[in-house]
Amino acid sequence: MPDAPTYWDYLRLDKLLDLQGGVEDDETQHLPDELLFIVVHQTYELWFKLILRSLRAARDSLAQPLVDEQTVPTVAHHLRRINSTLRLGVHQFEVMETLAPQDFLAFRDKLVPSSGFQSFQMREIEILMGLEDAARLRYGGVDPLQHINDTAHDTPAGRLAQQRIADARAERTMLAVLHDWLYRTPIMGSTPSDSGDDQVIQAFVDDYLDRLAQGHTANLERLVETLGLQHADSMKSRFDRLVTAARSFLDASDVDPGLRRRIRRVRAAALFIESYRRLPLLAWPRLLLDLVVEMEEQLVLWRHRHARMVERLIGRRVGTGGSGGVEYLDKTGAYRVFRDLWAIRTVLLPAHNLPELRDPDYYRFIASRNG
Repeated sequence: MPDAPTYWDYLRLDKLLDLQGGVEDDETQHLPDELLFIVVHQTYELWFKLILRSLRAARDSLAQPLVDEQTVPTVAHHLRRINSTLRLGVHQFEVMETLAPQDFLAFRDKLVPSSGFQSFQMREIEILMGLEDAARLRYGGVDPLQHINDTAHDTPAGRLAQQRIADARAERTMLAVLHDWLYRTPIMGSTPSDSGDDQVIQAFVDDYLDRLAQGHTANLERLVETLGLQHADSMKSRFDRLVTAARSFLDASDVDPGLRRRIRRVRAAALFIESYRRLPLLAWPRLLLDLVVEMEEQLVLWRHRHARMVERLIGRRVGTGGSGGVEYLDKTGAYRVFRDLWAIRTVLLPAHNLPELRDPDYYRFIASRNG
């Protein structure tokens, strides 16, 4: 069977194994350990390719006008794959750290002025997740995406970088479709199309905040009693500020007035799912939210691990592309896309103190409720 594929034909190993030539396009010109550097970074780009495929698949499934319960496990499946890949990427830095600092310095100058900052696939991941332009750190005073555009010379790879960034910016983000899905979530049995939905949401939030305040008061009394605090007023002020911040967050006071009603419901939905996560109808939705938070957590861990690997190899040197090096990488660890899902953790109540659930039977069977 001459046309039957072989393992090496299927994987195009002849082409794959011929892509590690570096700037000379000749492996025989490599300095010691240069092959290691190239292979590790090419492998990361392949993982990024897989992440992008899974991220788009998860987004597209969640972006349907009607998202039934059978679709949510599909979204979770793709998110799990992303998280597993990112987790593997964190550990992959261990291979890179077998490179000694002086051995890296022997060929580091070959990279100038290229930089990992120019990984358009990483920028693409950030864009598709929903990282806002205003939140992205500037690179030597230049917008990061503009930097890629400016340094993309008229080569196949350069044109690809420009096109991929432009295409990604024209797509809907995971954050946007997640907000759409959360907005439609039934809260206390009420949906956005129901008469009086705003009142139901407000009653839920008010009851929740009252119980949160009561919980903080009980905690304060316990601290005063057990620790004999001398400055209880100062501690009370801290608890009061937490309640005030929680109300501001759930009222969406931090967003544009035109979006306030929508974001208020989105945040209330995330809080509702997290709070009543034991209900059968909310089992998959709460898992989906967990996986989204884990996805961002793994990316944050990847950034932190990347920075520590770079610091171990080159200390606090200026990056090959002119960036602040480790200082810049550390700052990217503060990126958050799904900020509301993280913020919800601050206001969660223990299950025994939750507001009484309206229409509990609504959530005790699997049906197409979250369209």
